[in-house]
Amino acid sequence: MERTPQVASSDFYPPVKEEVARLAGSPEVCAAFDRFRSQESQFALWQMEAAQVAAPPFGEAARGAWLAERFRELGLTDVQVDEVGNVFGIRPGYGSRFVALSAHIDTVFPVATPLNIRQQGSRLYGPGVSDNGAGIAAMLAVASVLASARIAHALPFVFIGNVGEEGEGDLRGMRHVFATPRWRDAIAYSVIVDGAGSDTVVAEALGSRRFEVIVRGPGGHSWSDFGAPNPIIALSRAIEAFSRTAVPVTPKTTLNVGVIRGGTSVNSIPESASMRVDLRSTSMAEIDRLERALRLALDQGVAAENRSAAEHGARKAQVVQSEVLEIGNRPAGELARDARLLKVIHAVDAQLGNTAQVQRASTDANIPLSLGREAIAIGGGGSGGGAHTLQEWFDCNGRDIGLKRILLTMLTLSGVGE
Repeated sequence: MERTPQVASSDFYPPVKEEVARLAGSPEVCAAFDRFRSQESQFALWQMEAAQVAAPPFGEAARGAWLAERFRELGLTDVQVDEVGNVFGIRPGYGSRFVALSAHIDTVFPVATPLNIRQQGSRLYGPGVSDNGAGIAAMLAVASVLASARIAHALPFVFIGNVGEEGEGDLRGMRHVFATPRWRDAIAYSVIVDGAGSDTVVAEALGSRRFEVIVRGPGGHSWSDFGAPNPIIALSRAIEAFSRTAVPVTPKTTLNVGVIRGGTSVNSIPESASMRVDLRSTSMAEIDRLERALRLALDQGVAAENRSAAEHGARKAQVVQSEVLEIGNRPAGELARDARLLKVIHAVDAQLGNTAQVQRASTDANIPLSLGREAIAIGGGGSGGGAHTLQEWFDCNGRDIGLKRILLTMLTLSGVGE
């Protein structure tokens, strides 16, 4: 994540601060805050139950069914699962547009990963227990407290457990939400809960583009077919050239070759070789430039290896060829500094005495932000670590601050009468 300066309290819009203070002091909201502390054991139980249901990329159906049942138990209406697996539940209000609270339900772990979820004191342990078990638990906690609170809000709330946030899921769940006529223009604000913590506000979307690059050739024996073009060497030439591509410090831009595959034995000229490349920047123009540089380096590497084969007297038909497949594309975007949602979250943090910094990251918020919609990603409270490892953990201490933050933000955005 790239940090950017925090907005000073003097920049808050005074009426927003006053509205947040009024809500935070109301008896109904104070009672809701108390429930966040008294019902912690239930929230931890939901978190462990969710983490015990496998939700690998493109295999989130079982966890989605579990979440839909929790939505129904909490009294949400119109509970549905859409065609890609997103789960929806509505708490009615008095307006035509919605405040969305969402958390991704997928994990990075393959379906066969042992899900040994356990609790020791205030800590929960196991794969996915924080990312995004903490987000799912926070969403259910807010729905649960609202079910027992006597708070009439204007804009209705839609709770969304979305699929496809991690890795090659490529934000497919959130893409589908904002491509669907039912929701595309109906969501006024998106509050996205991703992981633990209460010290960040992701209001700037880090753009990324990912490719699988494949080079194919005739293959052969390392001795008898020596001189035939080698896909690994062609790919190596391309990597060497691409790695010398200049990247600016501002806007921050990065490139990475993260995976290389190819070959079958030490004495075989491989028939294919591949790599996976990750390009990131705060500027989509820079990502476009890096993609052009990648394709040029690949063309040059393939051409150089084919020339080398020709010089060794290889038959004309023996050439390597390349293919570039896009496997990920996350758009960049940024919440305007005068956006109501940004003013509200800063006013909420000031009211709660919480210190948080605006950050840039790649989250589900990339999709609405890239479309010019108001969206932020924040944590569900508590603390966590070891994300994307089998040693992942979450500590429940401090969860209530994150939950208060979410609820107060949603109520302020929705509007609550005197």
